[in-house]
Amino acid sequence: MGDVLVVIGVGGMGQVIARRQGPGKTVVLADFNEATMHAVADQLTADGHTVAAHVVDVSSRESVRQLVRTAAAFGDITQLVHTAGLSPTQASVERVLAVDLAGVAYVLDEFGDAIADGGAGVVIASMAGHMWPPLPPEHEQALATAPADDLLGLPFLGQIADSGSAYGISKRANHLRVAAASVAWGRRGARINSISPGVISTPMGQQELASDSGAMMRAMVDSSGTGRLGTPDDIATAAAFLLSPDSSFITGVDVLVDGGVVAALRSGQLKLPTG
Repeated sequence: MGDVLVVIGVGGMGQVIARRQGPGKTVVLADFNEATMHAVADQLTADGHTVAAHVVDVSSRESVRQLVRTAAAFGDITQLVHTAGLSPTQASVERVLAVDLAGVAYVLDEFGDAIADGGAGVVIASMAGHMWPPLPPEHEQALATAPADDLLGLPFLGQIADSGSAYGISKRANHLRVAAASVAWGRRGARINSISPGVISTPMGQQELASDSGAMMRAMVDSSGTGRLGTPDDIATAAAFLLSPDSSFITGVDVLVDGGVVAALRSGQLKLPTG
């Protein structure tokens, strides 16, 4: 029995974070895609990590709860990294909301009841949450604090017409949900934060770049302060800080790791199409 790191979503970012944070811990990898999960688990095991694999559907509270039970059997859950999500090109409005909105809420609830004293968690959100137009205060309050099981029934979510809007609102909700959850996590002596990546060169990111919105995304990157795509290592570095004792006074916030895209937008140096 010892420290346990749980990584939900083992694609580009999740895999790199697991490798960086894994030494000295039992790494519990969780993903909906069983083949991908086992391939990553086999590679990490071959490299000397102690790894367990568990299939999870984050859109099901019971599935997340079972993941918590599995992880807790290996020891104290000291670190949680939640990267699982669907992009607008991958799924319907309903599925994006189920995974990116409700799924995050279930993970925050269930792991918030199990995280060890001194533990820390990171939720991977998106810069889209910073770019979404302001929501009415009552909508933001509902997204932040409504019971997780009631989230998908919020009336205003039924008015979402496209997956892009579902994604943007879900990522804004991730920021709000993490902020609200930080109080409950704090009562256990633990911290929870989110990271909002920009355009990252992962399989999902490359799929987005190849989509109809790819030209706009490349224009955003070109207009940013760094002028480059992000890498999974950029996100892993930010996650390592937020999971470490060096950030012991940081909780309930979102860290924007986007190469300066949102800064360029807010300063007026980047103009997005309105039509």
